[in-house]
This record gives sequence, C-alpha cells and structure tokens, in this order.
Amino acid sequence: MVLDAPRKPLHPLELPDPMPAPGHVLLQVRACGVCRTDLHIVDGELSRPKLQLVPGHQIVGEVVSGGERFGPGTRVGVPWLGWTCGECRFCLSGQENLCDRARFTGYDLDGGYAELVVADERYCFAIPDGYRDDEAAPLLCAGLIGYRSLRSAGDAERIGLYGFGSSAHIVCQVAVSQGRSVFAGTRAGDAETQEFARSLGAAWAGDALAGPPEELDAVIVFAPVGALVPAALRHVRKGGSVICAGIHMSDIPSFPYELLWGERAIRSVANLTRADGDEFLALAPTVPVRTEIERFALEDANEALDRLRGGALRAAAVLVV
Repeated sequence: MVLDAPRKPLHPLELPDPMPAPGHVLLQVRACGVCRTDLHIVDGELSRPKLQLVPGHQIVGEVVSGGERFGPGTRVGVPWLGWTCGECRFCLSGQENLCDRARFTGYDLDGGYAELVVADERYCFAIPDGYRDDEAAPLLCAGLIGYRSLRSAGDAERIGLYGFGSSAHIVCQVAVSQGRSVFAGTRAGDAETQEFARSLGAAWAGDALAGPPEELDAVIVFAPVGALVPAALRHVRKGGSVICAGIHMSDIPSFPYELLWGERAIRSVANLTRADGDEFLALAPTVPVRTEIERFALEDANEALDRLRGGALRAAAVLVV
C-alpha cells in the first residue's frame, strides 16, 4: 500500500521485490501496526517523507534471507528507528534517537504496509515468545515510545495518561505492575474508553481537560492535542512534569506563567533507542503486557487510518499480511 502524495489515500501497487544490501535482512511481513505517526505522514503533518512511500514501522516479519544476526525463519520486529550515523555527538553519547542524520522506517525508508520489507539487521529486535504476530506489532512503537515516556516521568507515583489509545493502554499495564496509580484522561463522555482504562488497573478515568480529583506527579500526553498541555500543568503538583509523547501536536495555546511556576517542567520524547527496545521487549512478557488490537487486511489500510483519524479505535489497529 503506497503513498504517492500527502493527503491522498494509499493505493495498492505491485513493486519489485526489495533486495537486501549487506547487513540487511529481507523479511516476509506477517503483521504491521498502524500508528498515529503513519496518519501524520499521510495527512501531510510530517512534511518530508520519501515519495512514493510504503508506510508502516511496527513490523513483525520472518527473515527470508540476508544478514548474519538472524537466521532464516527467525521472527523479528522492525521499529521506527531504521538507521543512525553512529558518529555524531548524539550517537556517541547514547542519544541515537536524536541523531540529525537518522533514517526512519515508513518515512525515509519503505515500511511494512507490504508483503516484503528490507531492514538493517542492527535495528531489528527479536520478538519475545508468547505473543502472536498481530499482538506483538504494537509493542514496536506504541509500547516503545510509551515506555520511554514512562521512564521520563521518573519515579512519579501518581501518573496521568492523557489520550488513552494504543500507547497508553500498554503503559498503563506497566505502570500498574510497578505499583503506580494511573489516572486516564479521555475525551469527555467517552465512557467506553474510560471503562477500558479501569479494566487495565487505572485508579481513575475521566475527562482529561477537567482532570482527576487529586494532584498528579506527572502526566504523559499521548493525544496530539496542544490544549492538553496547559490542562496537564494545572493537574500536576509543584516539581511535577508534563511529557509530550507524540511526534506531532497541534499548537499549544498560551497559558499563564503561574501554571509552569513551582519548578514544573514540560518535555518531549523523541523517537527511541535500540537500548529502549531491548529493555522494553524483555520487560513486556514479565508484566505481562497484553495488547488490545483490531485486525485489518493489508488492502484495508485506508479504513484503519480513517478509523484512527476519527477516534473510532479503542486500542491498536494492526494490518495482518
């Protein structure tokens, strides 16, 4: 499924089979998660994708050939981070997620809305046992970015998750397993999502803009809604933090300085590192994290994106190839 231009539907296209370069693997795609980042790319909110482009960066595939790290038949995952230079100050300081020359799967590199994909084997992960292909796919971005965001919140005991979708439903399970209290912020009146959050262990679920009945230590904002940032600042204690987990967000409206004062902090989370992936994929089976998914056929990718755009998905959409 190919994107020819922003704000145009994806369309099916028969492409030549990709050939793995040295150090790369050719994968038969089994499943690929549909991420909000894919939607930002298709809708033109991320402005420099390779065109034409095969989107998708939550890929679970089986090694067909190439590389040395994984044998044929091995099941591996391909995340958003597809390549880094290894030479810049960020790469050399353990911050490869900030590499200025980084290349990203399904953006700079063709991704997993396809039957075959090639990937640099150094940036692939072994998929833990116990997960079906479709269940594992959301771990590769929703899980990884969510986990990096949770770590950014430090030792926060009372943590808000605003925008309770693919990432938040995974992070909620991890946070609860760590003994934290989770407060799930949703659209006002979204009783179904609020009940879903409570079923995963959230101590409270309600209107994110209005906020919970007590002060929080930190809030992770997953929804790409800038107005949630000043709202979250109102809900965190002095010294607390607001973490913006998305790659794109609508403009943050102006707000009085008193909301920030008291050593409150706002920060963003960008991309992921391979260390994040290794750590989270080792942790997930021990929780155990369970992913709530809705399956779509590859040719129904536009329907999955439309439902994500309209807020009609409770958790994670996955294309099953």
